[in-house]
Amino acid sequence: MDVRRAAERYPGGDPAAGIESRHAFSFGPHYDPDNLRFGAVIACNEERLAPGAGFDEHPHSHTEIVTWVVEGELTHRDSEGNETVVRHGDVQRLSSAGGVRHVERNDGTEPLTFVQMWLAPVRPGGEPSYEIVRGIADSTPYAVPEAGAMLHVRRLGAGERTAVPDGAYAYVHVVRGEVRLGGEPLGPGDSARVADAEGLEAEGLTPAEVLVWEMAAG
Repeated sequence: MDVRRAAERYPGGDPAAGIESRHAFSFGPHYDPDNLRFGAVIACNEERLAPGAGFDEHPHSHTEIVTWVVEGELTHRDSEGNETVVRHGDVQRLSSAGGVRHVERNDGTEPLTFVQMWLAPVRPGGEPSYEIVRGIADSTPYAVPEAGAMLHVRRLGAGERTAVPDGAYAYVHVVRGEVRLGGEPLGPGDSARVADAEGLEAEGLTPAEVLVWEMAAG
C-alpha cells in the first residue's frame, strides 16, 4: 500500500482567475515519469473554483473522465450538446473517446470543490458519450467498463467499517473526514494505491466519505 498525502499533490490552476488545482499524478508542467498512472487511473485532480470561475472550452480524447462534486455546483457543457449541473452525490462521466470538447464552470454563488478522475480506456477511439447518475446510493457501484474499472462511494460514520474490494488494483481517495486504512490514518485529500488488495478494510475515525476504484488490471 502506497500512501500519498494531500500536501504532496502538485499545485496547479490559476489562483488569480479563481482556479486552484491539486494533482495526485504527473500532470502538465509537473512531469514525473515515476508517477504516471496506477491501474487505469492516470489523474486524480482536486479542483476549487471561485464563483464565476471555470475552465473554458478545451479538448479531451481517449480518456474516461469521472467527476465527483464535494461542495457547490458544477456546470458542464460539451460539444455533444450535453449541458448539466452536477451536485454532491452525483456521478458524472464523460467518455471522450475519439475526441470531445467541454466547458466546466462555477456559475453559482458559492465556492465549488470537485474531484476529477481520469482513467485510461482499454481500447482507444470510438464515439464520445456522457452519463450522469443523480444521488448515487452508498451500496451501488458505478461501472466504467471502457476502463475495466468500478467506482465505489463509501460514506462512513465514526467507528463504521467497509471492505476495500479484493483485486489487482484499488485506488482509495478520501473526500472528507478521516479514516484508518490497513492501520494507516488518512485525512481529506489523502489517497492510497493498493496492489493485490485482500481483506483490507477502511474504518471511519470521524464521519467520512471515500471514493474507491476497483480495477482488474493496469
